[in-house]
Amino acid sequence: MLDRLSTTLPGRVSMKGVSLLRRHNVRRFDARNSIPALVADIDGHGSARRAAIHQRIDVLLDALGSPSRIDGGSRAAVAALADLLTPLNHSRAWLMLAVIRGRLPVSTEVLTAVRQAESDGPVAALRLAIWSGPLPRYLDAGPFPPVKVIADGIVVDVDHTAQVNFATGIQRVTRESVRRWVREHPETTLIGWHRDFAALRALTPAEVRRACWGGPPVAEAEPGPILVPTNCVYLLPELATETVRTDALGSLAHHSTNRFRVIGYDMCPITVPETCGPAMPAAFARNLSAVRYADVVATISKAAAVEYQGWADMLPQIGVPGPRIVPCLLPNESAPTSAASQAAAADRLLVGGLPMVLVVGSHEPRKNHLAVLHAAELLWRAGLRFSLTFIGGNSWGSEQFTSELAALQLRGRPIESISAADDDLLWGGYRLARFTVFPSLNEGFGLPIVESLSCGTPVITSAFGSMREIADDGGGALLVDPRDDHALAGAMRLLLTDDAELARLSDQALRRPVRTWDTYAGEAWDVLTS
Repeated sequence: MLDRLSTTLPGRVSMKGVSLLRRHNVRRFDARNSIPALVADIDGHGSARRAAIHQRIDVLLDALGSPSRIDGGSRAAVAALADLLTPLNHSRAWLMLAVIRGRLPVSTEVLTAVRQAESDGPVAALRLAIWSGPLPRYLDAGPFPPVKVIADGIVVDVDHTAQVNFATGIQRVTRESVRRWVREHPETTLIGWHRDFAALRALTPAEVRRACWGGPPVAEAEPGPILVPTNCVYLLPELATETVRTDALGSLAHHSTNRFRVIGYDMCPITVPETCGPAMPAAFARNLSAVRYADVVATISKAAAVEYQGWADMLPQIGVPGPRIVPCLLPNESAPTSAASQAAAADRLLVGGLPMVLVVGSHEPRKNHLAVLHAAELLWRAGLRFSLTFIGGNSWGSEQFTSELAALQLRGRPIESISAADDDLLWGGYRLARFTVFPSLNEGFGLPIVESLSCGTPVITSAFGSMREIADDGGGALLVDPRDDHALAGAMRLLLTDDAELARLSDQALRRPVRTWDTYAGEAWDVLTS
């Protein structure tokens, strides 16, 4: 615009004036990005924020390998920091932003800082970080909690498992694994996030207990320092789908010196999105945007490894090498039950002298429980006598299941759904059932299948994916097309009427080789940390 004015209004703005004005602006901009100007800015903040900035500069100096404590006040510290940040590559920019601001940066923020340093020097990038942090609104523990860097360690992100009391397969795998990891490797740090997923923190002792053993919600406690990992192995054994969290994890995996490794459960939101909640496919895609920068994905079955490998094979098309996919199969051991708990389960679950058919799992569409209801009704109308028990909570899209269940109960059918069952009732149910039914449309593994088989109780399940994989590894199951209601009803009829076939499958189930949670946790640890 000034160039245009210089030609259209020569009496007012000359080319010489434009040049002088440009040089003046450059000098003024350079002065603003000088060390003295930045120090003046820092010292101009309120005492609490100024102290927080100084604490974080000291932490960052140490994390970057400053050879000794910097004496000489703010100016010497900033000068030493500018030297250590030159040149400002992506990993140093990530660490600088995470420490100074007290929250994990996303990729666009890292790129902006690097570009700023390339244009105007490292002090300009440092100024950018200080301007945008520390900000009290991002934090739980008072206005300016201290920042602590964890270097060269192993951190395990179990934020969701430490906060909720869900008993899904993901929480089951996480808890069974993490408590063994902590027992065998006590140097491991269990971490969570501040409420808005802006910063990391160590779990409180009560949260550690919940992450490892479950239990009711715990009273909130004031979290300690903000944690920033560097040169660490960052393990994610649960599923992260929150947008802010996955954006931060993607940046950590892509730009920091940390190594990001995850457990891969399934690709159901991609392969059968119509059976998931409306928001889940998009949320899962955001999860994959972070996982694409992981080093390793340890899948819970060979079938899940096929799905993840197919996705990983696409990543070189966008210039990303993708993670190494390693199957690490879940265990199949049973839990013991006492005579008293077995008797209590029988008193609660059995209806007269009827054989019980058991279905374990939440009532989301992917589990295909409507097909079970229809198949059971066909058999009841044909005169077969049995009871049907579901153990599992309602989920997205379970309204039709609830309605159909109520209609069958009104007709007097011996059917019920138990939304919450403790371990004694669940394992008692496996041992009391004549057989179980698990006709899912897709699964990463299918824990109820192996749990039932471990008790010697045959299973009717789907003829593909991880479910076929489990059945082929020792038998004990009948395989059906889960989309064929009559095939499902036929398999149920066979196991309700043919004692010899039931005994054959039960014998196969009891002969299956046992794989324990200790074995799984140890193998998963080796895959994820090596």
